[in-house]
Amino acid sequence: MPDIIQLVKNNCKDCHNCLRHCPTKAIRFTGHQAHIIGNMCILCGECFRVCPHGAKTIMDSKEITKVLIQQAEGPIIASLDPAYIAYFGVGLNSITEGLKKIGFTGVEESALGAAIVSKHYNMIVEENQEDVIISSTCPTLVNLVEKYYPELIPNLAPITSPMVAHATDIKRRMPDAKVVYITACIAKKLEQYGTDVDAVLTFEELEEIFSLEQIELVPQEEPYLEHSRERSYCLPGAVLNCVDPDTRSQSEYSYVYFDGIDMCRAALDDIKKGNIHKCFVELSTCSGSCLGSPMMHKYRDHPVQGVAMIRNSAGPKGFEVPEVHHGENFREFSSKNPRLKNPLESEIREILKSIGRDKPESQLNCGTCGYETCREKAIAVYRGIADPNLCLPYIMDQTRSFQDNILNNTPNGVIILNEDFEIQVINPKAMELMNIRHESDVLGENVVRILDPTPFFNLYSSGQRTSTEKRYFSDYKKYCVQTIVNDTNSHTIMCILRDITEEEEARIQSERMGKDTIEIADKIVDKQMRIVQEIAMLLGETTAETKVALTKLKERIDINEDE
Repeated sequence: MPDIIQLVKNNCKDCHNCLRHCPTKAIRFTGHQAHIIGNMCILCGECFRVCPHGAKTIMDSKEITKVLIQQAEGPIIASLDPAYIAYFGVGLNSITEGLKKIGFTGVEESALGAAIVSKHYNMIVEENQEDVIISSTCPTLVNLVEKYYPELIPNLAPITSPMVAHATDIKRRMPDAKVVYITACIAKKLEQYGTDVDAVLTFEELEEIFSLEQIELVPQEEPYLEHSRERSYCLPGAVLNCVDPDTRSQSEYSYVYFDGIDMCRAALDDIKKGNIHKCFVELSTCSGSCLGSPMMHKYRDHPVQGVAMIRNSAGPKGFEVPEVHHGENFREFSSKNPRLKNPLESEIREILKSIGRDKPESQLNCGTCGYETCREKAIAVYRGIADPNLCLPYIMDQTRSFQDNILNNTPNGVIILNEDFEIQVINPKAMELMNIRHESDVLGENVVRILDPTPFFNLYSSGQRTSTEKRYFSDYKKYCVQTIVNDTNSHTIMCILRDITEEEEARIQSERMGKDTIEIADKIVDKQMRIVQEIAMLLGETTAETKVALTKLKERIDINEDE
């Protein structure tokens, strides 16, 4: 079977939005990419609906539809899901005209199939065999039961969906026909396999075809027949409403319906616990039934108008369809439980401990990883479908620890300011340099409180990234190399102070000693010159060369002193 929901890798931003909304957590992140776990997915389409980056796409059936039309040796029939009225905002005549322009031979409403299915439901209710009957028209609901509630499979009405029933009826009447079902439901793309449906197009795909072919749907008068209540099959509770009123009144069953995945699961849990008896339960996983499908985005722009159009097209009576018999439109269901492994309590605790969440107070249950609780995340890690390190609080703790280790152990003073030049972080070395006893004494204060703000203002206003200079801080009697970094991405300004006080004091002391040495040598030379002059007077001009040599020595010393 093909992947109905597919990943666009370049668009996936590792946001975990899809996992947070997936009701069965059928998504695994590897290499910072979301991958759908096929045997866990029920094709509800929530991951597609909530993805803000367009990283999920639905299997495209436009090409196969085009091939069917081009290579057809018989009629190509479009089977229209009743929700088309709310999506396109036009009636049957208008959309039929558009479909025939792209090559369809005929167009029928799948509500005809719904009428067939309703007759089978009448039979099931009349026979009164099952304690609880669960409707099976929603393919996502069927997937949910087969994968996560296999013990309730006997309660599923063993009847094909309206899509399949209609396709079967079309091919009974036109054996060489090809049937393309047009719908808002992506799960139908999987349900079609092994049935009389040859392709499934979403409304969005059909709209794209109309756009490519430059076909505009023009509203027309629609003389709807009165006997057409199955046109409301896309609305909540419509399956029950289409069961014959007399049959309902004479049966022992009560009738309830729920829509939305959470309510469906709650209902299934209730049935599983044995709390429900003699009840026909209609379930639709999309909130608002078929009109709440992830592919019904256009309907959400005008929901009141859409529902009104559907109700106006439906009447109190159903379509006239042939009588149905036992064995027709029968469907079998089978367990597809993914058989997920369950860890021991000790194994859960060990996984929680590895990410620093072993204590109750540390289990934040923030949901940022996609799982509602830390415990659920640990179970997913055990099953191999979740990365233990993809935990935002854990990553933040690790980052803070790493940051604290650097700041606390670096030999340099570090001060971080915001763009208002207010102190946000100051490390122990900077506090030591400036004789600050507690960081709370300066956090939130303007940098002028502890440093000359001029270099910070100049760097920020110039738009430059860094500046480095040697400065003497007289208030602290410290020499430092001051480097200021303006990080425009994080909107922070960082000051790094490298203490060079000992080096500077040693240099100054060395210079002072050198100067003292030169002064002593100068005095010695002067004294020696006087002695030489006295000797020269006694010995005569023969000592003149000695005087010249000493004079040159003195000049050389003076030059070195100037340098």
